[in-house]
Amino acid sequence: MILDERTEFADAASVAAAAGTALIGDVVDLQTARDVGNGEPVYFVITVDTEIITGGVAGTMRFKLVSDAQAAIATDGTATEHFVSHDFITDDAGANAAELNAGGVPVAIVLPTEGVPYERFLGVLVETLTTTTTAGAINAFLTKDVSRWKSYANAVGA
Repeated sequence: MILDERTEFADAASVAAAAGTALIGDVVDLQTARDVGNGEPVYFVITVDTEIITGGVAGTMRFKLVSDAQAAIATDGTATEHFVSHDFITDDAGANAAELNAGGVPVAIVLPTEGVPYERFLGVLVETLTTTTTAGAINAFLTKDVSRWKSYANAVGA
């Protein structure tokens, strides 16, 4: 599998939302890459581009890597779940889970190759569990070497 723009789910995509579940960014069409991660590890990574905060009241959120038969991945709980993060506290920089501050990395995992089969479209759901998230943006992507991954301003290498 070639890892490039086609394996990027989100690039500074907003996660500001009322309580509920939202599909964030793009989906990856696995039609020709059904054995995702078999043979060598492929990592699913989420980084925080802009601090994720709530307006006045602390809340919680979680991230999911899911697949579905259609590109408009279902947000009603029927999409196939491959990874579900733990719940993160959303508030402000002082009270946030550290991973939700700008530059944080709330998710960096090897894609699951066991368990339920992947459906055709792979995507990222964000669940805002308790209170409205008023600001925040994430990057989400697949990479072959998370230890060597580095973010560059405007995608320009140093």
